[in-house]
Order: sequence, then structure tokens, then C-alpha cells
Amino acid sequence: MTLQGTIVVGVPRPQSSGVSGYSGCQNVMTEKNFPLPQTFTAWCNSHLRKAGTQIENIEEDFRDGLKLMLLLEVISGERLAKPERGKMRVHKISNVNKALNFIASKGVKLVSIGAEEIVDGNAKMTLGMIWTIILRFAIQDISVEETSAKEGLLLWCQRKTAPYKNVNIQNFHISWKDGLGFCALIHRHRPELIDYGKLRKDDPMTNLNTAFDVAEKYLDIPKMLDAEGENLSILTHSQLMTTFSEALRTGIIWLTENYSIHILITKHNVLLLEWIRRTIPWLENRVPENTMQSMQQKLEDFRDYRRLHKPPKVQEKCQLEISFNTLQTKLRLSNRPAFMPSEGKMVSDISNAWGSLEGAEKGYEEWLLNEIRRLERLDHLAEKFRQKAAIHEAWTEGKEEMLQQRDYETASLSEIKALLKKHEAFESDLAAHQDRVEQIAAIAQELNELDYYDSPSVNARCQKICDQWDALGAMTQKRSEALQRTEKLLETIDQLYLEFAKRAAPFNNWMEGAMEDLQDTFIVHTIEEIQGLSTAHEQFKATLPEADKERQAILGIHNEIAKIVQTYHVNMAGTNPYTTINPQEINTKWDKVRQLVPQRDQALIEEHARQQNNERLRRQFANQANVIGPWIQNKMEEIGRISIEMHGTLEDQLNHLRQYEKSIVNYKPKIDQLEGDHQLIQEALIFDNKHTNYTMEHIRVGWEQLLTTIARTINEIENQILTRDAKGISQEQMNEFRASFNHFDRDHSGTLGAEEFKACLISLGFDIGNDPQGEAEFARIMSIVDPNRMGLVTFQAFIDFMSRETADTDTADQVMASFKVLAGDKNYILADELRRELPPDQAEYCIARMAPYTGPDGVPGALDYMSFSTALYGESDL
Repeated sequence: MTLQGTIVVGVPRPQSSGVSGYSGCQNVMTEKNFPLPQTFTAWCNSHLRKAGTQIENIEEDFRDGLKLMLLLEVISGERLAKPERGKMRVHKISNVNKALNFIASKGVKLVSIGAEEIVDGNAKMTLGMIWTIILRFAIQDISVEETSAKEGLLLWCQRKTAPYKNVNIQNFHISWKDGLGFCALIHRHRPELIDYGKLRKDDPMTNLNTAFDVAEKYLDIPKMLDAEGENLSILTHSQLMTTFSEALRTGIIWLTENYSIHILITKHNVLLLEWIRRTIPWLENRVPENTMQSMQQKLEDFRDYRRLHKPPKVQEKCQLEISFNTLQTKLRLSNRPAFMPSEGKMVSDISNAWGSLEGAEKGYEEWLLNEIRRLERLDHLAEKFRQKAAIHEAWTEGKEEMLQQRDYETASLSEIKALLKKHEAFESDLAAHQDRVEQIAAIAQELNELDYYDSPSVNARCQKICDQWDALGAMTQKRSEALQRTEKLLETIDQLYLEFAKRAAPFNNWMEGAMEDLQDTFIVHTIEEIQGLSTAHEQFKATLPEADKERQAILGIHNEIAKIVQTYHVNMAGTNPYTTINPQEINTKWDKVRQLVPQRDQALIEEHARQQNNERLRRQFANQANVIGPWIQNKMEEIGRISIEMHGTLEDQLNHLRQYEKSIVNYKPKIDQLEGDHQLIQEALIFDNKHTNYTMEHIRVGWEQLLTTIARTINEIENQILTRDAKGISQEQMNEFRASFNHFDRDHSGTLGAEEFKACLISLGFDIGNDPQGEAEFARIMSIVDPNRMGLVTFQAFIDFMSRETADTDTADQVMASFKVLAGDKNYILADELRRELPPDQAEYCIARMAPYTGPDGVPGALDYMSFSTALYGESDL
């Protein structure tokens, strides 16, 4: 935790024996913003330059031990053991060990520092080692007038600050607490940097900050604190003494004592208490805002407080308590009086204030959310009021002027009727708006009850709406009475107008729908669809005579109105108030319908012809495809049957297949013809064909597979002939091979899987049991018949293997050896063993033909596989 730009040390480890102060230094070095590496680098370089070298990175440049040994030689004036010049890790560890052994020889007990950590670039251990060297070879050797290092340094400080008022240096603790001693040391050597006369003894924080800031800004001295820091402070004062005596040649390193931490803890106690006391009134302020936006901003501020502002304060409070406890422990271990902040600035004061903060915070967010919900409700009601009021006001706009018109005095019958109907509609509309006005008044009342901040304007607007509503009601009643008085004068004409409108509207809609249907484009794909459209069109034409009668009746109503107007001299300046449809429009649309009917007839006839042609193309393609598709499938099956049958010689099979190949090639024109029909279908945009399940793509794929299969099958027979002739295999042997292969080719795929092939070999007498030796033998055979490791054995590979094996193997011995493996090295075999190891048909074949075993070691049910094997090899009739 950072205080005033300096660092607060963590909890120190117990002091080790040897040179004191190492653990405190180590704690300081763990802080990220503490500039010890730069300070120690400068100290090391001030000595290494005497040997013509220097270091750049204190963590890296001492890892090989060479410059570390050189540094010890320069500061001690002694020669160390000869260093190792190798680049390996063992050479580096050796050099660092020589340096550490030399330090130990000077009576320094090293704690937790090993050569491996230095070689690995451990920053903490490297800085700790340099600090140990400084303690032994720099501070310990300081003397003033033959006094000890510490006493001499204290004497030097006393002499330098003797002329200054309020400065009395007696030790390295309390004497520096007010900061005047540090200011006096700077002023003694650089008086232009500090106005010492303006400093006050009762303002230690200002004095310390003045000394720190001046040293950092003008003397390039970083701010550093060490809570344990007596020895590190001694180093600082010793360097001050040396530096000032050399006219500030290399800069000043400024370190404070534990009492600075006292001041900083007190200061930050005050700052934290001030923050708590500022925050509590803000949290206790439960005065709601008037707008949702303001309350939401309050909620956002509170969430920022919980998320951004409070967590650092929680950490700060925790770190202050840790620092305070650590400080008290160090003071107690050093036999010093406990640190006690002044009243109101104690840790307990912070705890109490923090409890008050938590209490003020409790319920604040719930209050905010409740207020937001309340404002949300108010805003919703206010917006609802405004919307309903605006809608009502927009509706009433111009209504008073309309109701005050006297247009009925000079109106015609149609106008009177229209005005009366319009007024009746307005009365209905007015009655319907009664609910809206009541809703507006109810919302205004609710806003008043919920203490809405803008209730006066709401009430004023509501009152204006209610007053206007009463006025509209009175004017509506007055106009209604006037219209009813004139209504009876023109009742007859009014009824005729109404009758015209009632009949003209549906008839007009019928004509518009008819014109739309007659001009509607259509897309059909089948003859059935166009037939359906034609049937519907014929049904429509059948309704035209009745429609013409309705047209004449509607025009008759209009003619009767004209006759009454002429007879009674009625003012007919206006038009029919019930409809905008007129006789001329009805006649025009009727003529258009009559014109479109024959056009629709022609379009349907043309489409019907097109669909008939499409149907012809479908049937033409389907008739051929339904023949070609099964033909291809049948040829595929026949080829497969020929390739595995055992009738005749291989030459017979080859001739048979070549005849099939010739017939297949001769069939190609039918495929081409089908392609032409398919092209016509595509050009006609025909997408389906219910007359066949075959598509052109199916036919193409089947044709290509057929050509490929016949060619591949012919090649296989040719290869079998070559193998037979080259190996001297008889046709009978070839037939036996084919019979064995087909027997285990259960799926008639023309290939055997690994397990199928193994069962076939066992049936032929090969010794490939489930023991390791048998598995190895089977693996060897598979590598021969399936070199590509596809897991499949073709018939060609099978006969190649069998021709080679039958030429080189004693079949009787092989079969006998195989049965011996199955029998577990016994001279006989049991029926259960045969059924367990062989396929069912083979097992039953052997059981039926094996003679009973008669040897002395036999058991009931034992079978003689040796005589069976001999007889099998000799081809006897078992």
C-alpha cells in the first residue's frame, strides 16, 4: 500500500545472526516502486569503476560471479581465489560460491542466500547479498574520531545540525521525528534549497515532505522508507555524511526512520476517516429526486461507489490495520514504546466509523430501487396521461366548428341524409370517447394521490378536457335535433340512395374481383392443374347472366332517383352520400369484364396445349427409362453371377462375359435416345415425372457402373487364366478354390474380410490357431494377400496364394498339424473342440467323417484326426 509516494514495508522475518538488518532490507526490496536496485547498482559501480568496469542490471550482471568477485576484491583490497572462465552453469555456481565463502570468511553469517539463487537471477536474494556486503564493508568501517560506525555517524549528524534551532540529535529514532533534522542537513550544504526559517516544529508532516520533495527534485534522491530500518537508516546517514563531505558528488540517498511511518499511518487514518464522514451523509440522504433519470443516476453513483470507490477503501483500511499491528510488533520487539495515535485518529475510531458507514449503506440500494419503481410508475402514468390526452385533443380538434355549422339549411336530400348519418356516427364516436375522458380523469386523480411533481399542469389539462367534453355534448344534442327536423323531407330519395349503395358496393366488389381473377397469371405443371383452372373459368362464365340482371337492377334504382328529382324539383347538387360508386363506373367495369373473358379463354386453351405436350414428353421419357433401368440392374446381376459361377472353364466364362460386353455396348444408342428425351424435358422446364422412379442421373450412374463392372470382371478372369497357366493349376483345382472362396464370401461381394479369409484357410488345413504362433502365421499370410492393408482379400490374391502354397506345402502334414493345434497337442480331438474352433458346416463335416480314436490315451467321444488327415490328403472317399 502506497503512502505519500513512499512504501510501507510488510511484516519482517525474524532477525538472523550475523550482520543485522538483512531481513528489513529484504522486506523493502519486495515493494515494486522501491528504487533499491538502482541505488545498489550505483553503489556497486562506484567501486567497480576503479577496476575499469561497471554493471547495467544488478540482477543479471552478477549471475556468472565474475564481477561479484571483482567487486569484493576492490572494496576489501584482497585477492580472491582464481575464478572459473567457463560459460556453463556449474562454472557460474563455482564463482558465486567463492564470493559467498569470502564474505563468510569475514565473519558474516549469510541467511537464505545460496549460489543457485544468484545464478538464477533471483532479485530478492541478489539485493539481499549486496545489502549484506554494504553492511560489512561500508557501514561497519565508518568511524569518526576513532568511534564505532554508528556512534561516529551520530556524532557527524550532531555536529552538522548543532547550529540549527529546534534540532537536537540524540539517536536515530525520536530525534528525527519532526523532520527538522533532515531539513537541517540539506540546508547546511545546500541552503538555497530550503528556507529553514519558515519551518515549524509543530508541523512534522510538512517538514518531512519538504525534505523528501527537495531531495528528490533537486538532488536526485528517491523517497524511501523502512519500517524496521535502523541499519538502512544508518547507511543513509553515512552516505549523507560522505556525500556532503564530497560536495554532493554522487547524489543523496534519503531514508526515514520508523517514526515517519507513525506520521503516515496517522495521516491516512485521518484521510480514511474524512472519506467515511463525507460518505455517510451521502448514503443517509433519502430525499427522492423528481425524475427517473436523476434517481437512476443516484443508483449508478451508488453502484460506482460499491464497485470502484469502496473496494480501495476496504483494502486501505485492511492495510492500515496490518501496518499498525506490524509497527506495534516491531516497536515491542525493539523495547520501544507503543505507537498511539491521537484521540479520534485511532484504528478503533476507523472501525467505529466504518460500522456507521455500513449501517448507512444498508438499505440505501433498496430505497433507491423502491424510489425508481415509484418514479417508473409515475412516469408510466404521466406518459399514459399525455398519450391519452393528446389522442383525445387530436380527436376533438375542429369538432366544435363542425357542430356549429348550419349547412343543413341549404343542403340537398342526399346531403341531409349524409349529414344525419355522419352525425349519428359522430354521436357513437362521442359516446365511445366517454371512456377515454374518464380514464384521463382517473389517471390525473392517481397522479395527484401519488404526489406527482407536475400535478398542477396535469390538473389544468384535465380540467380543460372535461370542460370541452361538456360543451361538445351540448352542441351535439342541438345539431342532432336540427338534422332530425329536416330528415323527413327527403326520406324517399334518401332510401333510394341507400338501396343503390347497398347493392352497388357488393356488385362493384364482385366485378373488381372478377377482373383481378381474369387477369391473374398462372403457373401450372400438370394437365390436371390446367383442367382445374378451365373448369373454374367455365363456372364463372355461367354466372354472367345473373350478374347482368343485378347490374340492370342497380341502374334502375339510379333512374328512379332521377325521375323523383325531376318531378319534385329537389335540390340534387350533391352526390350519393353512401357511396362513391356511380352508374358510369359500373358500366365501365362491366364492359372490362366482358372483354377479359375471351382473353382468359385463349390463355387457358394455350396452356392446356402446352401441358398436353409436357405430359407426352413425360410418358415418352418414362417408357424408355422404365425399360433401361431394370435392364441395367439385370445385367449387373448377371455379370456378378458369371464372375463367381463354376460352370465350364475360365475361357468359357471369359467368352460369356465378352458376349455380354458386346451386347451392353450395342445398347448405347438407347441411352443416347433417352438423353435426347431428357434434354427436351429440361427445355420444357418439367421438374417431376410421376410415371417413373428413374431419373436421367440414375440411368447415367447405372450405365457407368455397368461398363466399369463388365470391364473389371473380364480383367479378373483374364488374370485368373494367367495365374492358372503360370502356376500349372488344373481346372478342378481352380473350381475348388472358387468353391472355397464363394463359401466364405457370405455377402457375395467378391472379396473376403480378414476373419472370413482366416476361416477359409483353417478349412483348407492351415495351422493358424489363436495361439501366438498361429496369429503370427496369419499375419504373414495377410501381408502376402493384402499388401496394401485394405482388410480385404480378392479372389485373384487368393488363387495366387493357394497356387504358391499348394506347390510348397505338404497338405496332409499341414492339415494334421492344424488339428493338433485345435486339439491342444492331444493325439485325438473332441466334437466340442471342433464346433468351438471351426464354422458349423465344417465342424459337422469333420465330425461325420472322423473315425473314433482307439489309442490307449483316448477318452469317450475322442475322434482320430490323424487318419482323417491322411485319408483327406489321399483323396479317399470318407
